[in-house]
Amino acid sequence: MASIQKRPDGKYRARYRDETGREHAKHFTRRVDAQHWLDEQTAAIVTGQFVDPKAGRITFARYFDDWASRQVWASGTERAMRLAASTVPFADVQLRALRRSHVEQWVKAMQTADRGKGKPRGLAPGTIKTRFNNVRSVLRAAVRDRFIPSDPSEGVTLPRTRRADAAMEIPTPAQVRALLDAAGPRFLAFVALAAFAGLRLGEAAAVQVGDVNFLGRSLRVQRQVQRGPGGTVEMTPPKYGSERTVFLATDLVEILSRHVAEHRPGSDLRRWLFEGEPGNPPHQNTVGYWWRKACRDAGVGGFTLHDLRHYFASGLIAQGCDVVTVQRALGHGSPTVTLKTYAHLWPTAEDRTRKAAAALMTETLGSRPTAVDPADYLRTREA
Repeated sequence: MASIQKRPDGKYRARYRDETGREHAKHFTRRVDAQHWLDEQTAAIVTGQFVDPKAGRITFARYFDDWASRQVWASGTERAMRLAASTVPFADVQLRALRRSHVEQWVKAMQTADRGKGKPRGLAPGTIKTRFNNVRSVLRAAVRDRFIPSDPSEGVTLPRTRRADAAMEIPTPAQVRALLDAAGPRFLAFVALAAFAGLRLGEAAAVQVGDVNFLGRSLRVQRQVQRGPGGTVEMTPPKYGSERTVFLATDLVEILSRHVAEHRPGSDLRRWLFEGEPGNPPHQNTVGYWWRKACRDAGVGGFTLHDLRHYFASGLIAQGCDVVTVQRALGHGSPTVTLKTYAHLWPTAEDRTRKAAAALMTETLGSRPTAVDPADYLRTREA
């Protein structure tokens, strides 16, 4: 029900009832303005876009706490979400008062913040994007809950990130060989799993001996190590879509077999393939120390352990593996993620055309002496 009444003071009182039966009213000097407002509210109710004006009085911080308590998150995701939400300067601003300018100021502050201790000014573009997306998921939830009519982060410009082909660092085979030689007997198999099976740091650290099928030459990735509160070690499932079976090269199986025989003997299939503190898998800080030492001893700098995962992916692509095969080997959630990350490594149409033409020429002119110029050869044949 909606109506407009003229009050004794000459103003017009427009009122309506929402879906719950609650009455809302507003006063206007002109009847046409009252009618316009009433039409907007009625249309919002009919189209399902109505937002109770009183609902938006809750602050961003209060809404986040309530919303976060209902989410099913892995511990790492929860920490990332709470970190992002704790950095916004509009935590105490009511949702209905949030504007795009609030979000823009926050993004600018992250880009220009003084981090001190000789660190580069501001956060990296990738870090800013991650925090922005986490906060944006909160604002979009507020829209779905009808606390606000629209997302104030819509249209906010983020710092430009480097293209995947420019940002990705892939070591050469010679550099990987040097790292394997310098890794030391206990860390060698860890480096090999990253370089020749594409495991992430946390996935490799969480491998149990029973996860390796030595006869079937495969490895089941079904958990990962994450850093918990206070630097503790937590075991969680792999990233969404990352639980998988990786098929191992024979040489890698031999490296793992030798590692178990020399460093992790025993009969318990649940024992960790790599050990940090007694009885526990290695903490990521421990793995980081092993990695930095191997890089220093190998004289190889500028790479992270994750770059060995890129090395593995590039090798699969170079051998002609299709997108789905690479996706499944790496445990990406979808082929889209794989293409977004590694599209620049697949041969282009020009590459395939040249390769096909070269094969055709080899088949046609393969009997000619290699020292003869192709053009001279053809002219001689024509003569």
